[in-house]
Amino acid sequence: MSPDRSKHRVRRLREEDVAAMRELLDVFCVAFADPASYREQPPSDAYLRRFLERADAITLVAFVGEAIVGGLVAYVLHKFEQERNEVYIYDLAVAEPYRRRGIATALIGDLRRISAEIGAYVIYVQADLGDDAAIALYGSLGKREEVLHFDIEVQTATYGFRNAE
Repeated sequence: MSPDRSKHRVRRLREEDVAAMRELLDVFCVAFADPASYREQPPSDAYLRRFLERADAITLVAFVGEAIVGGLVAYVLHKFEQERNEVYIYDLAVAEPYRRRGIATALIGDLRRISAEIGAYVIYVQADLGDDAAIALYGSLGKREEVLHFDIEVQTATYGFRNAE
């Protein structure tokens, strides 16, 4: 059965939606081909409940029927130079059979509405070079900026650095 554009719905997860969050983690795991991040050390139910109740973390899922077929996790960043917020899309994925059906656009549409409600002035997201589908999607919704991204290692308690992978 082919996925139908008109049959999906988007909903924000709340603290009682731990099972749905685990289903979203599986969608991310498969979409990003990253079991090390999404399956090897799964968080406890208590941790996921605390995460989902946070006002500065927005988790949206897309359903087709009762199945979660996509979702996004975004963080609200409270700015200091003005009384305003930015929203950063950390993860966004749609299961392969449901791509190109407007689901990612619908997820971002709901995030735009929520962002406006909380007074955010911009939503931003990163895309990897070579991820043409993501670049096309984000380019259709916003202005592209050329930036460099750096991962800085975190100091350990002994003031050394973790080993780079």
